[in-house]
Amino acid sequence: MGRKMSDEEEGARPARLWGGETPPLGEHRGWHVPRALPHFDSPAVAQAITFRLADALPRDALRALQFETSAAYRRRVAAALDAGHGGCLLRHPPLAGAVEAALLHSAGVHHELFAWVIMPNHVHALITPVIGSRLADIVQAWKSWTAKTINRHRGASGPVWQREYFDRFIRNDRHFAATIAYIEENPVKAGLAANRAD
Repeated sequence: MGRKMSDEEEGARPARLWGGETPPLGEHRGWHVPRALPHFDSPAVAQAITFRLADALPRDALRALQFETSAAYRRRVAAALDAGHGGCLLRHPPLAGAVEAALLHSAGVHHELFAWVIMPNHVHALITPVIGSRLADIVQAWKSWTAKTINRHRGASGPVWQREYFDRFIRNDRHFAATIAYIEENPVKAGLAANRAD
């Protein structure tokens, strides 16, 4: 779960996620479908983001059943993620630390960060992009820097993250509170923590 970094971890933060310069002010795209999933990009709108490791879900878990509602599909995918499929690279503290450093590095500059959790094979974050910082650019910066760091640490190459990410815009205060509770309860539901404070 989200917490303040120690001085030692602080020193491991990425120097620059944005290639050395602040990205140009991007025009926010509103609703758009760049690949398979729809995304909503707007400043000052809280977003729940999930991105997952390349091997986090078996193919059959991604296929929607013929009469399955989108809510049922999301629940099934969430359960499959929490089951811990794949190599679960983020179980390793240095790799999870790299992801945490990326999330914190851009917080307060490109987005507000309200809550996050790094699970063994996926990440949840609740953010609000600032004006000029597009949601897709924020997530791409996280995934790009962490993929390079993770591969360097493992002495490997190739994809680390699945190409797409899931975002859900937060509708109201009740939805915001429920999303924070979901993020905090995720390690408990997956059997990785005894309670939300762990």
